[in-house]
Amino acid sequence: MDLEPFPLVAAVLAIAALAALIATRLRQPLIVAFIGVGILVGPAGLGWVEADGTIELLAGMGIAILLFLVGLRLDLHLIRTTGPIALATGLGQVAFTSIVGYAIAIAFGMDRVTAFYVAIALTFSSTIIIVKLLSDKRELETLHGRIAVGFLIVQDIVVVLVMIALTAFGQETGDNVALDVIGVIAKGAGLLIGIGLLMRYVLPRLLSHIARSQELLVLFGVAYAVSVAAFSEWMGFSSEVGAFLAGVSLATTPYRDALGARLVSIRDFLLLFFFLELGAKLEFVDAGRQLSEAMVFSLFVLIGNPLIVILIMGVMRYPVRVGFLAGLTVAQISEFSLILAALGLSLGHITGATVSLITVVGLITIGGSTYLILYSHQIYARIGRWLQVFDRSSGRRPDPDEADVEADVILYGLGRFGGHLVRRLVDAGYRVLAVDFDPRKATAQLPGVTTVFGSAEDVHFLESLPLARARCVISTVPTPEISRALLDGLRQHGYEGRIVLTAHNRHDMQALSDIGADAVLNPFELAGADAVNALENLW
Repeated sequence: MDLEPFPLVAAVLAIAALAALIATRLRQPLIVAFIGVGILVGPAGLGWVEADGTIELLAGMGIAILLFLVGLRLDLHLIRTTGPIALATGLGQVAFTSIVGYAIAIAFGMDRVTAFYVAIALTFSSTIIIVKLLSDKRELETLHGRIAVGFLIVQDIVVVLVMIALTAFGQETGDNVALDVIGVIAKGAGLLIGIGLLMRYVLPRLLSHIARSQELLVLFGVAYAVSVAAFSEWMGFSSEVGAFLAGVSLATTPYRDALGARLVSIRDFLLLFFFLELGAKLEFVDAGRQLSEAMVFSLFVLIGNPLIVILIMGVMRYPVRVGFLAGLTVAQISEFSLILAALGLSLGHITGATVSLITVVGLITIGGSTYLILYSHQIYARIGRWLQVFDRSSGRRPDPDEADVEADVILYGLGRFGGHLVRRLVDAGYRVLAVDFDPRKATAQLPGVTTVFGSAEDVHFLESLPLARARCVISTVPTPEISRALLDGLRQHGYEGRIVLTAHNRHDMQALSDIGADAVLNPFELAGADAVNALENLW
């Protein structure tokens, strides 16, 4: 089909929109649809599109904006708040997956460089997809949600470091390797120093003027990301590394949220061309053998990655349920794996067939893990008893200091609702023991309140609480599954006091009342009642 560029792009965009509609109905990420469209209109399908300079340019800009936003939203504070578990799980899963993945690739007869790329590609999970799925399920603020996002951030940092190493040391070097290494380190230090000087002396003052116009702020963000990416590439590093550092340099400014929110749509549109380009480049030379290899790698990612997370979190005394729910978030490879494969192809390290293999694994694992995450609680209800062999949380002994605490009320969750509730209880003369899984809140000094680190999902943690002396246990965590787990745990420990839970809608309120909660609080209804009272006082 011979079309002019403009009608051709229009036709491809129309097909992409239709595929995206089908993907959303199937509750699949758009990445799957866009790669499928790339295969359909590429040389392996209709032959409409080839990876020419125009598509490559748009794809490159899409990757630059993606890495810029990753750097812009790099939240090291989240890693600190989830404690050592984010680092241990993130690095442990990367090490386990890369080692075993490398062994499987070697067993398939791949050479060492190809096996290395395949193994590394299997280790990274998609922060964008996981955050979207957890947000849709309202589980971002749960314990497993915060831990998952924490170790996904660790993975993002690792993948950037890997790309730096590949682009810096992956080029052909001269006879004097030592001088080449020193040169790379010197250029890298120069790039970091330059970014640091911009952060310290230029960007804060410049942004205060640019931010007066929202349109100018968006234009500046795109221009700055692409410019630093181009400069990084000129210095011998990849453009992705430069775009990431550009985002990091703006992450501490007060304009990062506004800038990030406005660039998301541009990112999504430009990434369409990256996935189209990727799909158009796929080479199905030996489809039968490649599909069998892809299935083996996919099963390893879908099963092995969650298991290693469960094991690591079990060793660190987290409940197996939390480990399972967090582990499902690493049961796929990410868009960064595909970017890494494309980088290896551009450096001449791997062939198009290897990129095709990694892409097929991505399609299978992204599609499969999406349903695993969406139905995670139902899956755990069926197989949870078989996973108890990994549970080590029962080995934790009560803290003597916690056991001696006198408390009239035990309250879970020191968020906005829980924080206000604690203050009202203290003002009313009650002794409160507050439990939160955020280390900052669990160590905060609150007048009249004893705070401890713990989770409502950990039923074994109840052994360390003064249940016999508490008149009431209150949970401000609105997740129904967590509320049921806490209620069951309190019953197992023979608690006879009042149990008050929290829900965000009438259906969940009724369901929790039906299974035995003495009261169910709805923060929105309570806020609405207070607002009406305040308005009546004005009248």
